Amino acid sequence: MLVRVFFCVLGGIFLFPRILLAVENIGVDSGATAWMLTSTALVLLMVPGLAMFYGGLVRTKNVLGTMMHSFVAISIIGVLWVAIGYSITFGKGILGGFIGWNNDYFFLQGIDDTIVNGIPEYVLAMFQGKFAIITPALISGALAERVFFRGYILFIILWFLLIYCPLCHWIWASDGWLFNAGANGVIDLAGGLVIHVSAGVSALVVALLLGARRGYPKTAMQPNNLVMTMMGAGLLWVGWFGFNAGSTVQSGLDTARALTMTQVSASSGALMWMIIEAIAFRKATSLGFVSGILAGLVVITPAAGVVQPVGAMILGALSAIVCYFALNMKTRLGYDDSLDCFGIHGVGSGLGVLLLSFFIRDSWMVSAAATSGTGTWTMFNQLMVQLQGIGATIGLAVVGTTIIYFIVEKTIGFRLDPEREIIGMDQSLHGEHGYGLINSDIM
Repeated sequence: MLVRVFFCVLGGIFLFPRILLAVENIGVDSGATAWMLTSTALVLLMVPGLAMFYGGLVRTKNVLGTMMHSFVAISIIGVLWVAIGYSITFGKGILGGFIGWNNDYFFLQGIDDTIVNGIPEYVLAMFQGKFAIITPALISGALAERVFFRGYILFIILWFLLIYCPLCHWIWASDGWLFNAGANGVIDLAGGLVIHVSAGVSALVVALLLGARRGYPKTAMQPNNLVMTMMGAGLLWVGWFGFNAGSTVQSGLDTARALTMTQVSASSGALMWMIIEAIAFRKATSLGFVSGILAGLVVITPAAGVVQPVGAMILGALSAIVCYFALNMKTRLGYDDSLDCFGIHGVGSGLGVLLLSFFIRDSWMVSAAATSGTGTWTMFNQLMVQLQGIGATIGLAVVGTTIIYFIVEKTIGFRLDPEREIIGMDQSLHGEHGYGLINSDIM
């Protein structure tokens, strides 16, 4: 009898925590939650990937300063997102729907026990927070090698609050005006507009206002480490599966579709860029290859949820062609978008936002027609909605970025003075050298 009691008590000790855990997790879809946790980590992995990609493309004297532009966004935007970003992005629309607000989202204080569609809201908030982190970091590619660190920090703070959060609310919040535009809203699965077009257009504005780096384009400004750039591109490619497939906010058929289209488009973009270089130069470059990867990734970002493999392949190839000529136009026009943020992200993703209308799968069309209430769906109608979305994004990015630039420049300064620019950001702003065995005097 005593032995039975002993084993019953012992079993209770081991089982009680599991019983509590089961009670606590009622309503949680463990599969979807596990995938969203993984996707959140994958998107964060893209930030060091971006840092490596950009860091390898600049001159040796600016490698650390350039990488810091990506990494510092993790801390600054990471804090702002929790404090107010999530609230003004996904809260109920205020100020005429320009932004949102929800007291429960202020410092995430009201979501401790909240589960949304089987996923703890903490996970959804952190997933979206990683998008918010990488977006302003993308812009740093256009201002590389010539800005004060303090000026960059103020710039991304203001850009996040005044451009990213409102735009995200318009497109992804349930009461956003672009979310509800037309019969079915703007199609932007993972941020073709919210992230890439907004960052790309803002990058172009900043590049034009800052002016070119000293000596550009007459002085050759060679990448310091293309090996690091290729590794960074690899990390971006891996992270993009969480970026796109995670944006389905589930673990099911739509997730598999988005992941597949991401792979197909990236491969197609890289292959097409190699073909272009083979025709033009009779050789394939590593820089061209990774540019093709990115061209394929950014074009499929808005479209991964609605196209099929053939459409993804065509979009990736077209993006590589258009982005290739966009980069050539930069040289001809003479503006210094240092690391081609506009030429790849702005142009490539903008292309995807528009052309996805021509490759939407039949099942999505039928569903869209059914939910529209009209019983009809046309490619032309969706294209008009997509044009509306891209027009609003460009307008907000141009006007907002211009205002923010002058605020930063007239208050704490944005453009480096000539002496510090010649010395390089690593030494003049951070007191360090990226490669300790290299004498910076010969750079």
